[in-house]
Amino acid sequence: MDFDFNLILVPLTIGLGIIWLLDKLTLKQRKTRGRGKESLLVRWAYDFFPVLAVVLVVRSFLIEPFNIPSSSMVPTLYTGDFIAVNKYAYGVRLPLTYNKVLDTGEPEHGDVAVFRYPENPSIYYIKRVIGLPGDTVSYDNGTLAINDVPVKTKPVSFTANTDLTSQLYLPGQIAPGQILTEESAAAMGQQEEREAQYFSETQGDTTHLVRYLTDMNSAQYAPFLQQQAPEVVSSEGAQWRIQVPEGQYFVMGDNRDRSADGRFWGFVPEQNLAGKAVYIWMHKLPGLNLPTFARNGTIH
Repeated sequence: MDFDFNLILVPLTIGLGIIWLLDKLTLKQRKTRGRGKESLLVRWAYDFFPVLAVVLVVRSFLIEPFNIPSSSMVPTLYTGDFIAVNKYAYGVRLPLTYNKVLDTGEPEHGDVAVFRYPENPSIYYIKRVIGLPGDTVSYDNGTLAINDVPVKTKPVSFTANTDLTSQLYLPGQIAPGQILTEESAAAMGQQEEREAQYFSETQGDTTHLVRYLTDMNSAQYAPFLQQQAPEVVSSEGAQWRIQVPEGQYFVMGDNRDRSADGRFWGFVPEQNLAGKAVYIWMHKLPGLNLPTFARNGTIH
């Protein structure tokens, strides 16, 4: 999710709104010349400003659509999912400036949150909220704990859809001179799935699935964890412990060994929060495939 549509929507709406207001107050082209005889800009203002204003209000303060571009939240979300995000769940914010004008709530353990990536705020990320401000988050040989209370976790049997598994790796250039074809990408995803283990995890009132890869712990390669908890290096990522600062959140992807999340780059400031992911409303496979609605449902 690497483009903020508001960068186009907000200036366009404001510009057409100014023209519409000027014509209403001073120019009065629509009134004196009649519909269809005014200048092109005035005509556009009357035709498009009301629609754009409604779209801007809905996207900025109520519900905004996003699509999922990666597999970091598998099995909760897959590449190609289109989701609805509740924009007022964590406070009403002005578009572009992101200043909070109304406090309507804050994240809870287990929420799937959309936020502006701290290292590049023009990019939107989606991850699960693990640690709240003031929490201590720890991991010890497969056991995730919040404030030294282990998160309820149990192994489950889960069979992934083959079409979805084929999207775990995206085709394209993976290194200079190395191209991953669609067939190779699908084969890699299916091979990885054979080595995957699934667990049911309960945080607060939310129960969801998480995915781990056998004999792999990506935390050992996580720069942020290595800085905060040097034992990560010596334990190969099997043990770590961090304290979440006030006004910040710690997030992780449900695809635990395939997610570049807070373990790699740190905490999410409160002002970077964009909303809570609440619903999958469509899925589309790459290419000329038609969208499907079999995955429609509430996000847990």
